[in-house]
Amino acid sequence: MQNNNLVYSTETGRINNDKNKPDTRSVNKDGIARIHRETKGRKGKGVSIITGLDQDAAALKDLCSTLKKKCGCGGAVKDGTIEMQTDARDKIQALLKQQGITSKIAGG
Repeated sequence: MQNNNLVYSTETGRINNDKNKPDTRSVNKDGIARIHRETKGRKGKGVSIITGLDQDAAALKDLCSTLKKKCGCGGAVKDGTIEMQTDARDKIQALLKQQGITSKIAGG
């Protein structure tokens, strides 16, 4: 008996054969951006992750650029989220409010 469950391919990477499985990325669809603080996998350095923004890639990149300039830190857009290299979540929330984006500080 032969097992044909391909899990990984060097040409395409990880293969997901289960078409009925929902996407594992958590995207809240209530129109509120959430600002999380995360240190996992970053050697103890804290970053703020902004999720739930319902914008295209170009708009996210422009927003990220604006936030980086105002906060004086680095950042990037990854998988529809913005990662800012700062712990100043209150400042990020105020800047998002100026842009007309409703946001919440999530987590502890």
